[in-house]
Amino acid sequence: MPAPRLLVVEGNTAEARARQVQFGGEAASEGYARLLRELCPGAIADICYPADPGANLPDSGGLEGYDGIAITGSSLNIYNGGAPIAAQIALMRAAFETGVPIFGSCWGLQLITVAAGGVVRLNPKGREVGFGRRIRMTQGGAAHPMFADKPPVFEAMTVHLDEVETLPPDSQLLATNDHSVVQAAEIRAGRSTCWAVQYHPEYPFREMAAIFRRLSPSLVAEGFFLDEEEEAAFIGDLEHFEREPANKALAWRYGIDGAIISKATRTIEIRNFIERHVLPTRAARGRG
Repeated sequence: MPAPRLLVVEGNTAEARARQVQFGGEAASEGYARLLRELCPGAIADICYPADPGANLPDSGGLEGYDGIAITGSSLNIYNGGAPIAAQIALMRAAFETGVPIFGSCWGLQLITVAAGGVVRLNPKGREVGFGRRIRMTQGGAAHPMFADKPPVFEAMTVHLDEVETLPPDSQLLATNDHSVVQAAEIRAGRSTCWAVQYHPEYPFREMAAIFRRLSPSLVAEGFFLDEEEEAAFIGDLEHFEREPANKALAWRYGIDGAIISKATRTIEIRNFIERHVLPTRAARGRG
């Protein structure tokens, strides 16, 4: 039986990927692909770069050869338009016609939304960054397979300026919080069913630390920290969490629990996507 084939769609430009690496992180697609291989042992996880000029992208026939598609975050703003964004929207619309299951994190939710006919806007409440607080499942979310074994109220890794203003037709809101109404949704588009979240279940603490380094001193100017020294201390704590996730003092200080500290719980949406969407759909397609 052939191994499952997964495709990671990198949402960032080459310049943005290099900048994240400069601050101690990695390209979003590299970390995503590694996690998919970990959660689905033996799987092949390819990466494509639609925001890069001249990128060699799969057409609908090529996309149909995959068993699942995952979309990373991005520093782009979809309402600004331009070639890197138009290429991603076109790729998504081609993917919708394949029936392949799709998962989106942050930008991935926004990309799926716009490609399917919804609206994304700059969040009037400003940036949500660090730990998304009190994300609450809707009644439909509590019964949805994406959230199986997830606490009904939880915190999550997050960093975004934009939000979904209007979901596309044939969508179901799965989770919300006080910062953004749409924190998770199922979106049916074409032949595909997409599961997507506004936060980042794929991020480890070390990647969030790199993001905070990259965004400094913007976060001081936006009022998240009193000064860069305070921000540096927070970054140090994120790195400490990476080394010692069971540190009770840090968990108490930041008001977080196992929903975000435990890697198994933090990434459960992606595991559920594989086990409860990708693999059953693959079997139904006669591929495994």
